[in-house]
Amino acid sequence: MKDCEIFSNLKAPCSSRLVVRMDGRNFSNLAYRLELEKPYDRIFVKIMTDACLDFFKEFAPGFIYIFSDEVNVLLDYLPFSGRVEKINSVFASFISSAFTRHLLNSKFCADLQDIKPISFDSRIIPLDNLGLVEYFKGRQNEAWRNCLNGYAYWTLRIKYGKEEAVQILDKREKQGLHELLYQNQIKITEVPSWQRRGIAIYREKIEIEGYNPIKDKKVTSQRFKPYLDCDLPIFSGDFFYSKKIIKE
Repeated sequence: MKDCEIFSNLKAPCSSRLVVRMDGRNFSNLAYRLELEKPYDRIFVKIMTDACLDFFKEFAPGFIYIFSDEVNVLLDYLPFSGRVEKINSVFASFISSAFTRHLLNSKFCADLQDIKPISFDSRIIPLDNLGLVEYFKGRQNEAWRNCLNGYAYWTLRIKYGKEEAVQILDKREKQGLHELLYQNQIKITEVPSWQRRGIAIYREKIEIEGYNPIKDKKVTSQRFKPYLDCDLPIFSGDFFYSKKIIKE
């Protein structure tokens, strides 16, 4: 029967850095069931970031980028000997479980009786350093489009029904959405940075003060801890190299 496991030996290329992208399955229905605040719900965002912090502490990746129900994980190493099937299944199941645990501990706990089990899908993307920068710039651009379209859609929904709001959006170019929001007293470039640019988790160097009993003096040492960055700049190569996420 072992011969029937046709994908069990498929491995990621050892010469590449790996990005694992996980997306919430049918989260639009989950948002409806939980009656999430639109276009952004702070409690939902906290559940996502708490689940990703759990993931960071468990697997020690180099970088995690989050927006909406999407999680992008940049690995510093090849886990499970690079076995694609293993990476996808373990990572997706871990983030699904972590998300569910934090959801159960949130204000939504009383509203979960009719909620279907939470699941994420997962895919592996092997990239070189240049490709990594372009990849995350592309995902951040997607976060910006989501922000712009989300604010425009829910602004229109206040005045129009669902179908008419969609029809109006389909006819407007990007600049038209800016104007529409401005007319409704929303300056889209001034909404919180985490809504426009997403959220990241990476290692931050800190100094720990201690005591050396042999030398009888205070000493400092350096440690790294997960840092949740909710005020990201626009991604560039300088950002990834300065944070040591990508090394020369």
